[in-house]
Amino acid sequence: MSGLDWGVLVGTIAVIVLYGIWKTRKTQHMASYLRADNTERWWMMGLSVMATQASAITFLSTPGQAFDDGMRFIQFYFGLPLAMVVLSVTAIPIYYRLKVYTAYEYLESRFNLKTRSLAALLFLLQRGLSTGITIYAPAIILSAILGWNLTGTILFIGVIVTFYTVVGGTKAVSQTQRLQMAVMLGGMLAAAVVVVQMLPAGVGFSEAMAVAGSSGKLNLVDLRFDPNDRYNLWSGLIGGFFLSLSYFGTDQSQVGRYLGGETIAQSRLGLLMNGLVKIPMQFLILLVGVLVFVFYQFYQPPLYFNQQQAANVVASAAAPAWHKLEADGEQAFLRKKQAALELLEAQKANDEAAEADAQTKMRQAEETRKALRAEAQELIKTHNQGTDLKDTDYVFLTFVTTQFPKGLVGLLLAVVLCAAMGSTASAFNSLASTSVVDVYKRSVRPNATDEHYVRASRWFTVGWGAVSIFFALFASQLENLIQAVNILGSLFYGTILGIFIAAFYVRKLQGNAVFWAAVLTQLLIFGLYLFTPIAYLWYNLIGVILVVGLATLLQPLLRKSA
Repeated sequence: MSGLDWGVLVGTIAVIVLYGIWKTRKTQHMASYLRADNTERWWMMGLSVMATQASAITFLSTPGQAFDDGMRFIQFYFGLPLAMVVLSVTAIPIYYRLKVYTAYEYLESRFNLKTRSLAALLFLLQRGLSTGITIYAPAIILSAILGWNLTGTILFIGVIVTFYTVVGGTKAVSQTQRLQMAVMLGGMLAAAVVVVQMLPAGVGFSEAMAVAGSSGKLNLVDLRFDPNDRYNLWSGLIGGFFLSLSYFGTDQSQVGRYLGGETIAQSRLGLLMNGLVKIPMQFLILLVGVLVFVFYQFYQPPLYFNQQQAANVVASAAAPAWHKLEADGEQAFLRKKQAALELLEAQKANDEAAEADAQTKMRQAEETRKALRAEAQELIKTHNQGTDLKDTDYVFLTFVTTQFPKGLVGLLLAVVLCAAMGSTASAFNSLASTSVVDVYKRSVRPNATDEHYVRASRWFTVGWGAVSIFFALFASQLENLIQAVNILGSLFYGTILGIFIAAFYVRKLQGNAVFWAAVLTQLLIFGLYLFTPIAYLWYNLIGVILVVGLATLLQPLLRKSA
């Protein structure tokens, strides 16, 4: 980190935080603190919705996901646009008609208090845990790559976000997220351009795509139906649809973003904007990861991207074995680089035989590299007890910090921190609003003043900030952080969505049946996760079917017992 990088990083974060505080310094009433006085325009809500979903994990793990597994992760989002249409037609008018502060208020008017409380508690549990991961993810990677203190990094992110969220509530979150999204999108566009420019002479964007395609990285669509495969067209369209329906329609961190719209039409446009822009945005982030992969076909990559863990091996008695693996890896890299150049020459000459030969050489060199990395991982495992061996989350930032010019490193780190701040602020705000509206105001202190509930919201924001920071401090590194968050969401979203589907569309179902169906469904979903290989995206569809199906079966039984 040069002085210029530090200036860019600190200046960007300071401007965003101070702007949000200044714009919302007079926020004193619940309607303003939790619904932004219903003054938000559609584009503001669209950016806020996108920034809430685009956590630091998106910008750390997604390029690494593409580097390792290609573009097929994009299928995860294929069901999102359809979900935005359904929510715009159904959920938004109901929320506006009832003038709710949270999505769960509606459930009491439709069912009963215990069903409302169950949905709210499931949300609080899921969002409270996942927020810890959204803080932990950038902190552990930044600390590993830049040598920052892990505890200090976690505290910095958690405390600064808690501060401006406490001051301005929903309005502060929306104001800051506009600037954060501009930094995030601008930073990733700059990253894509710079990576292409850093490729060797004669290798442009089209050549890079040719190398990526020959390496199997442009696998955008997989038409095979396999319930155990996380990413294919069907899991994305069906499982992704129900996950998006639940996340954007029943998760208060998202519902709170568009409840502040001026009108129903403005909120609808905000959600539809998210549906139209989200897939291209994720495509860009994945493309950056693929371009980084292509870059490392022509320039020597590290044997292992988590350099902090690699340093522990080098400092041990296993150093000679590690250096031997690095030397063998360099030879494999040189063979692969030569094969990649031969591939491009064959394609220019339209020589199919030479192209096929070059592809074979590339595959053989890649298999050798993977074998060497497997040996390296065994050494890593021996000298880094309890660590996860997947280093894909470290790929992008390792590339940025070792290859990018001064100033741009600070910008890309600002992208990561802005993403962490945006999603964390929305989470804190939604956790506080749900705690106050659905628990404290409804069941503990129902007749207090408006000012009292604003103070309570601020204290709950501080409380949830402390819980999330505590969880982040003690979280263990997970297989892949973007998947970890989505798995955690899928464990709960199917049940919550099932409750709302029953409320919106199955008018004959009553509260007691839905409540007990939801309890049983949640236990069954945990069982599926622990004891079956079914891909997590399907939990969202299964949860909906189980809640509605079990409630239909239980309702006549509960009537008889009553």
